[in-house]
Amino acid sequence: MDSSPEPRTDNGSEPTATFPLAQVVIVVVLVLIPIVALMWVSSYAKREPELWGFPFFYWYQFCWVFATAILTSIAYRIVVHHERRRVRPPSQRRAPRNPDDGSGR
Repeated sequence: MDSSPEPRTDNGSEPTATFPLAQVVIVVVLVLIPIVALMWVSSYAKREPELWGFPFFYWYQFCWVFATAILTSIAYRIVVHHERRRVRPPSQRRAPRNPDDGSGR
């Protein structure tokens, strides 16, 4: 297993950059927030305050369904954004510009 910090090549064409540590930390925190919030049962194991007749225990968990979807979506977008920047398809790669090619650009 190679643990060197140098970029590595997947198929020999271009080096691939490693995922930045700051983004890894952000993604891990975004995924862990709902896990920790819902595993800490003593913080929401109560009846009051009620919302439209529903005890806090139920509507707190229901709100986390949406919050988890949002946080997971943000984490996913961070990872996908990095992957798209890291590996671009050949059709989207620009050829080096040659000022003497006569194209007038």
